Amino acid sequence: MNKGMYTKLAITNIKNNRQFYFPYLLTGIITVAMFYIMCALESNPGIQSMPGAKDLGLILRLGIGVIGIFAVIFLFYTNSFIIKRRKKELGIYNILGMEKRHIAKILSKEAFFTAIIAIGGGLVTGVLFHKLACMLLYRMIGFNGGITFSFSKKGVMITAILFAIVYLLTYIYDLFQVQLANPIELLQSGNKGEREPKTKAIMAVLGVLCLGTGYFIAITTKNPIKALTLFFVAVILVIIGTYLLFTAGSIALLKILRCNKGYYYQTKHFTSVSGMIYRMKQNAVGLANICILSTMVLVAVSTTVSLYVGIEDIMKERYPNEINISAYYDTGAPAEDSIAPIVEKSVKESGRKIRHEEDYLELYFAAIKDQGQYSLDKEKVKTAGDRVSGFVVLTREDCKKKYNEEIPELAENEVALFTIKKTDMDTLVLENRSYHVKEIKQFQNTEDFETIADMMDEYYYVIVNDVQDMERLWQLQKDIYQENSSSISRQVRLDIDGDSEQKKECFENIKTALGPEQAKARILIDSRQSSLDEFYQIYGGFLFLGLFLGILFLMITVLIIFYKQISEGYDDKERFSIMEKVGMSNDEVKATIRSQVRTVFFLPILMAAVHVGMAFPMIKRLLSLFGLSNTALFAGCMAGTILVFALIYLLVFLKTSKTYYKIVGEQV
Repeated sequence: MNKGMYTKLAITNIKNNRQFYFPYLLTGIITVAMFYIMCALESNPGIQSMPGAKDLGLILRLGIGVIGIFAVIFLFYTNSFIIKRRKKELGIYNILGMEKRHIAKILSKEAFFTAIIAIGGGLVTGVLFHKLACMLLYRMIGFNGGITFSFSKKGVMITAILFAIVYLLTYIYDLFQVQLANPIELLQSGNKGEREPKTKAIMAVLGVLCLGTGYFIAITTKNPIKALTLFFVAVILVIIGTYLLFTAGSIALLKILRCNKGYYYQTKHFTSVSGMIYRMKQNAVGLANICILSTMVLVAVSTTVSLYVGIEDIMKERYPNEINISAYYDTGAPAEDSIAPIVEKSVKESGRKIRHEEDYLELYFAAIKDQGQYSLDKEKVKTAGDRVSGFVVLTREDCKKKYNEEIPELAENEVALFTIKKTDMDTLVLENRSYHVKEIKQFQNTEDFETIADMMDEYYYVIVNDVQDMERLWQLQKDIYQENSSSISRQVRLDIDGDSEQKKECFENIKTALGPEQAKARILIDSRQSSLDEFYQIYGGFLFLGLFLGILFLMITVLIIFYKQISEGYDDKERFSIMEKVGMSNDEVKATIRSQVRTVFFLPILMAAVHVGMAFPMIKRLLSLFGLSNTALFAGCMAGTILVFALIYLLVFLKTSKTYYKIVGEQV
């Protein structure tokens, strides 16, 4: 056979199957472009030179990995659909005299052209849109530097190699599909009759158990640290449960509906339920994929949007005051306050005024509750997890300054307690040393301590009479914890006037002035305004990644839905034609189609909404680790994301349904 003939046949095949190939090529181009843009941003000189480039680079590398993994899965999935629809065509070639090696050559040409168009088009698109993506990223992170356009040779090479390998593997997969099938099987691949799938009760029960366990973990895990560990366990269980329920549970449910005579023996239900029973066997994985991807879109976008929108709340949570200074003394309480005078002088020299100031001593240490007593066992504390109890020690004088609470005179072995949760404790026993609890007060605004309460079993503010009593507790935990012991710290908190630049300048002056004090104590100083840029950079990077991945997952979801509708359209065309021939009216056929399409189409999105709703408590606790404790804000962002996604999903439904109806033809 003439070598040019293979090329002509390959081009003709792509043209004739453009209904399948066009979306495949378009999404391939977009995926390649997205991967290149991520690679180019990661190596962009302007981004690498900005403050906090290390954290942002880590976020971008994470994006590269996720896009690469999903690109491979996605291209294999769509390619498998195309080769499945084309088996009959390839069988005709075989029947007409072509050997399988000739068909392999045609497939190689098709794979080559597909790869060239997707990779070449994707790289060109990526290069053209790289600057736009860079502008968007700069805007999100609040970076005002000049945008540097750069052509990433490394990005081009990595992208070209990765996707060349992917398209080569899809070609090898297609060869196996053709080589392993005889001509008759290829011709009849689209006409194979399906046996009624068996009700796999064990799989259905296992799916319910996996899903239930995942939901249980998400709802009941209170500790944010533990939630971070168990989140991925819950995700894996939900994914497994979703696939099992769509594969086995959906069939079991449909058969239950079939047994319900009042429901089943209605025209629109009779045909749709019976049809879906047979169809679910081959479509269950596709529906599960749509459900999982929809959940990913909702979670990725809603969480990153929440973090970005809630930056101001996060800053107020993490930095209650404009400037926060902590001086840690390893030798006990300082003899005098040398920090506050220096700070006040620096603020005055900077031309600023102090609006609010706090200055107090504090001691924090952890213990483990054991038979009503609190043990200072460092090994038990390390391994106790959320069973650890936290103690913050303040003097009566400092309690008055910080919380404006009057505490009566206390004896050496007397304390007062401020608690988050109600308690009736009358004696506090710390390592065999007993303290009479003279007074107990509960914090009025417990929401401020919600994250702490979730992370610890108990959390107490212990009020002692004076600094000497505080030093006794300091010495007690120091003797036991030794090198792991806590230090008494002087906490200076202040709010100042001025705009953002003036506040930053004042902060830098304070840092410089406190430099000599580092010889006396370990001094940590931070500023809400100075940290704001860093937070915008990190959370802006997360938002960029979330939107990027959201677009990718949405694109994959739309393509799966599109191919699914096409596949079902061709499968249903003849079936509905037979129904009309045996007496069903056109209106009845339409009603059956609408019932079937709506049920199958909206089932994944409803399941995804349930997944997101069940994951809400765990995600909320994970966000608290990032400093976001505003539940209302997260709920609003989640609801907004679901609403926007539902509208997009509805538009996709309307568009792809038209394609389905067009294929079915006269029956609608």
